[in-house]
Amino acid sequence: MPQPLIDIRKLTVDFDTGRRIVRALHGVDLAVQPGEAVGLVGESGSGKSVTWLAALGLLGSRARLGGQVLFEGRNLVGSAVAELEAVRGACIAMIFQDPSSSLDPVYRIGKQLGEALQLHRGMAGTAALAEAARLLDRVGIADARRRLGDYPHELSGGMNQRVMIAMALAAEPQMLVADEPTTALDATIQAQILELLQEIRRDTGMALVLISHDLGVVAENTDRVCVMYAGRIVEDAPIGTIFAEPAHPYTRGLLSALPELTGPRRRLVAIPGVVPEPWNLPRGCSFAPRCAAFEAACEAAAPASVEVAQGHWAACIRAGGRNL
Repeated sequence: MPQPLIDIRKLTVDFDTGRRIVRALHGVDLAVQPGEAVGLVGESGSGKSVTWLAALGLLGSRARLGGQVLFEGRNLVGSAVAELEAVRGACIAMIFQDPSSSLDPVYRIGKQLGEALQLHRGMAGTAALAEAARLLDRVGIADARRRLGDYPHELSGGMNQRVMIAMALAAEPQMLVADEPTTALDATIQAQILELLQEIRRDTGMALVLISHDLGVVAENTDRVCVMYAGRIVEDAPIGTIFAEPAHPYTRGLLSALPELTGPRRRLVAIPGVVPEPWNLPRGCSFAPRCAAFEAACEAAAPASVEVAQGHWAACIRAGGRNL
C-alpha cells in the first residue's frame, strides 16, 4: 500500500463540559490514500464531523485530543496553531452542510474568494479577481464575473454551496472533506453538487472524504465506506462489499432502512432506539441495546475491530466467522 495522505490513529476526543469530562471519540483509526474517495456514514451523534474537526484542530479549547493524526509524517495532534493553519485549506480543505453559516453575509462573494486566494496563494488585485471568476466558472456558476459582486443572500442555497466549493479549491488542496454538503438542497441540486465533486476529483486527483447519513449518496460517490456509531468506526470496507456482505448488525440495520428501487414492495425496518449520549454509553458494545443479535457476551467489553476479509474490518464479536 502507498503511504496514506492522512493517517488517523487511535484518535480520542474528550470534552470538558464544566461539570464532567465526556469522551466523544473512542480510538478512531482511519487512513485515506492519495486520490481515494472515502465515505463516513452513521446517524447523527455518531462522531463523523467531530472526527475531522478534531483532525484539523477546529474543536476549540474545551476539547482534549489523544492519539495521532499523521499528515506527511507530521502529527497534527498538539501542533502549534501556525502549523495547523499551514495544513488547513492549503492541504486539506473542508466544506460544511450549511453554506449560509459559512459565508460572511456582509462581504461580497468576490471579497471572500479573494481573501482565500491571498491567504493560500499570495494573489491580489486583478490577478485574484480573474482567478476568483475562473473558480466560480469552474464550479458551474454562470456569469461568474458579475456574481463576484453579489452578497451571499442574493444567491440560492445551491449556488452558495458552489461558492464554498470554489473557496475550498482556491488553495488547490490535496484532500477535500465534505461534511453533509447536500443536506439542505433539493434532489436536483444535490445531484449537481455531487456530480461537480466527482468531476473535480477526476480533474485534480484530490482525495475526498464525504460525510453523510445517506448511504445512497455514499454508494455513488466513494470507493470505500466507514460506518461510525457512538464515537467508533464499527465497519470499514469497499463500497461494494458493504452493500453485498455487511458484517456489522448496525450496518445491516442501516441498509434495511433503505427503500429498494426494484422488486416487490416491502416494509422498511427501522433500528429501534437512538444513538446513546456520550456520557451515558452502555457497557461493552455501544450498539448492544439496539441489536437484534444481542447476547450476554456483548456487554463484556467494547469489541475490537477484526478483519473479516481482505480490506474488510468490523467491530463485532460475531464478525469473522460467527453468523449474524
